[in-house]
Amino acid sequence: MKNQGFGARLGFAWTGLRVAWRSERSLRTQVWIGLAVIPVMAVLRPALLWWALTGMMITLVLAAELINTALEHLVDHLHPERHPRIKIVKDCAAAAVLLLSIGAMWVGVLMLLSVMEN
Repeated sequence: MKNQGFGARLGFAWTGLRVAWRSERSLRTQVWIGLAVIPVMAVLRPALLWWALTGMMITLVLAAELINTALEHLVDHLHPERHPRIKIVKDCAAAAVLLLSIGAMWVGVLMLLSVMEN
């Protein structure tokens, strides 16, 4: 699969998104939360910098969810039995998503405080 054209690589990425959307409730939840933020921001009308930071955080959380999903599928394929070290791998990947989600909430709180000051 190496050195495929851009169209092929884009197709692989879309396939990954579709598979993750169908199989991962947490990804769907994060997408809906991210989409719900947009109308709130449209009403609040924060500075463009807050739009950029919020968009980056939403994208990072979704990317982390996709990496977590990919890692879980790979680990389950390679080692389908339960194992304490496999659990650690999965828990650490989930923790990365949690930390980014907390960071996204932090950015949201700071944006709200900034908008309220003006």
